[in-house]
Amino acid sequence: MTFTNQTLNPPTAPTADTPQPTVKLTPENILDQLRSMRSQMDEVTPLDKTQRQQLKQRMRRQPPNVVELSIGVISKSGTVAQAVGQPTDDVLQLQTDVGRWALVAAELRAFFQGVEGANLVRRERLAFIASQAYSFGSQLVRDPANAELVPQVEEIKRLKAIARRKKTAAQPQPPSPKPSPAPAPVPASAPASTTSKA
Repeated sequence: MTFTNQTLNPPTAPTADTPQPTVKLTPENILDQLRSMRSQMDEVTPLDKTQRQQLKQRMRRQPPNVVELSIGVISKSGTVAQAVGQPTDDVLQLQTDVGRWALVAAELRAFFQGVEGANLVRRERLAFIASQAYSFGSQLVRDPANAELVPQVEEIKRLKAIARRKKTAAQPQPPSPKPSPAPAPVPASAPASTTSKA
């Protein structure tokens, strides 16, 4: 009977059309893949804040439409290309690369914002759970049966007090209003002198 059933209804193997469950990457998997991609890239140039500002200021002097038209001058004149010292094909390739890498940068920014946002949500959830645990623990330590919780609850109280003091010290005190200067006295105008004509 079992043999007949297996023959009539053999177990179906997943076909290529059957959607497979998506494998979720762990943070460690993502780190490994990012590092692997980075090692395979030709140019990765970390810039500090000052360098980034300097480059942006230089670029403001040459808006994209001006850059594009200027490149057109290179492609139209071999003399200009020779004077610039850059072959036309190399300049056009650089222009194409700028656009392609801009798309990559935009995608990475969106990816980063998504990852950072999700982690902020996790941190907020964790902080809420921790707050609940401390609140319940503070109530339970009143009962001597929960004496094992006392050291942890006391340490949390101490750390919270330190954090409050730091926060208070970090807040700048509003400047005291300066008294407005008293108006200067207006000098009395001297009477106009009259001269007699001879």
